[in-house]
Amino acid sequence: MMNEKEKLYRKIPAVDRILMSPRIEKLLNVFTRAMVLKAIHEILDGLRKRIQSWNKPDEFRLDIESILIQVEERVNAMSRPSLKAVINATGIVIHTNLGRSNLADKVLQKLKKIGGGYSNLEYDLEQGERGSRYVHIEGILKELTSAEAAMVVNNNAAAVLVCLETLARGREVIVSRGQLVEIGGSFRVPDVMRRSGARMVEVGTTNKTHLTDYEGVICQETALLLKVHTSNFHIVGFAEEVPLPELAELGKRYGIPVMEDLGSGCLLDLKDYIGIREPTVQEALSQGADLVTFSGDKLLGGPQSGIILGRKDLVDAIKKNQLTRALRIDKLTLLALEETLRLYRDEDNAVKDIPTLKMICQPYRSLKQKAERLIRMTGSCRTLNYSVEAMDGNSKVGGGALPLLELQSRLICLVPGKLSSQFMESWLRTYDPPVITRIEKDKVVIDIRTVLEGELKILSNALRDLALL
Repeated sequence: MMNEKEKLYRKIPAVDRILMSPRIEKLLNVFTRAMVLKAIHEILDGLRKRIQSWNKPDEFRLDIESILIQVEERVNAMSRPSLKAVINATGIVIHTNLGRSNLADKVLQKLKKIGGGYSNLEYDLEQGERGSRYVHIEGILKELTSAEAAMVVNNNAAAVLVCLETLARGREVIVSRGQLVEIGGSFRVPDVMRRSGARMVEVGTTNKTHLTDYEGVICQETALLLKVHTSNFHIVGFAEEVPLPELAELGKRYGIPVMEDLGSGCLLDLKDYIGIREPTVQEALSQGADLVTFSGDKLLGGPQSGIILGRKDLVDAIKKNQLTRALRIDKLTLLALEETLRLYRDEDNAVKDIPTLKMICQPYRSLKQKAERLIRMTGSCRTLNYSVEAMDGNSKVGGGALPLLELQSRLICLVPGKLSSQFMESWLRTYDPPVITRIEKDKVVIDIRTVLEGELKILSNALRDLALL
C-alpha cells in the first residue's frame, strides 16, 4: 500500500507540464530557457527533499499554481546580481565586509569617462611604443611623498609578499615579536614571510623590543629589517618598541635595508581633525625607511591596492620580479587610484571630497543635524512595531586603523515593540537596498556617520515600511 510520502511524490508535476504553462511561457520571453529550467529543477528538488525529511506531509502545497509562483520567484532572484549596493549604517567607516572605502564622485566620473574604452594603459604616447602602467601613478606618488620610486600591486599583502620575495628570498628578515600580527582575512605576517621564501628571525618579547635585540642577531644572512604597524592590535601599559629612526640608523650602519609595513597608510596628519595621530607615509620615508608598503583602500580612501614606495634601486628590483605580473592592478584600479591621489594635492579638497576622510572627520554637530533630518523625513510613524530613540554613541574607523579611537556620533535606535530587534535587523538587511545595522542592548542601532546624504530618503522609506508590517 502506498504511504503518504509516496503519494506526495506522485503529486509533484512533471517538468514538461510546468513548461507548458502560460506563466512560464512569459518567463521564457524574458529569460533564457536554461535559467528557467534550472529554477524549475531547483524548486522540484527542494520539494522532494522536504517531503523526505518532513514529519507533517499534509502541510505541503503541491498544486501547479503554487509551484509556478515559486519558479517565478526563483528566476527573478537568479536574475538579480549577487553584488549589490548596501546602506552602511554600522558606523564603521572602513568596513572590510562592505567594500572598505567609498570612491570620491570625481573618481567615479573619471571611471565613467575613461574606464569603458581604450586608454594608454601601457602605451607611450610620445614615443609611440609600449610603455609601463606604473608611470601613471609613480609621478604623483613621488610628488606627494618625496619617495625616490613607487609601484602598485593589487593589495598590501601582495606588496609585502613581493618585497620580501625580491629582497630576502632564502635569507633572514628580522622582526619584533610584538609585530607578528594577524589582521582581517587571516593575513598573518609569519605566513606571508614563509610564502616569500624568507626566513623569519623573531627578536624581543611580545611587549618589549630593544635596538640591541635587532643588532644581536644581525649576520651575513640578514637581508632586511622589518617593522610592521600593528593595525587593529595595540599593546598598552608596560610596552616599548624601537622607533623607526633608530632602526633606520642601525640598518645604515650594517648596510641592511629597512622596510616598514604601515598597513592602512595615511597621507594626511589627522590630529587636527580627530585629535589623534596616525603615522603618515611621508614620516616613515623621512625617518629613514628604505621601503614603505600600505593599502590604497583604507585610510587613503581609494580602490583596493598595495602601494610600494622607497629607494629607487629596491623598487626597480621589485618591478623586475616575475611575481609582479600576477599581482598587478588593472586599468580601472589604476585610474581610480590616480584620481584619488590627485585629490591629495589640496588637503582641504581631500578631506571634503574623499568619502572615507569626510566621514572620519565629520564633526558631531553635522551628524546630529543629519539624524534630525532622517527623523523628520520618516515622520511620526504611529506603530506598535517599534519606537525610535535618538542618542549619542561612538563610531569606529575600521579597516585595522586607529583601533582605540572612538568617534562621537549620533545614533537612531529602534526599540523593540511587537517586533524583536533580531527580526528588525534581519528585515532591514534584506530590504532593497539592504540596510546594514548593528544590535546593542537589544536595540537596532543606525549610526548616522556612515549613512550618505543621498541614502537618507531610502532609509526613511525603509523605516516607514517596517512600521507598517
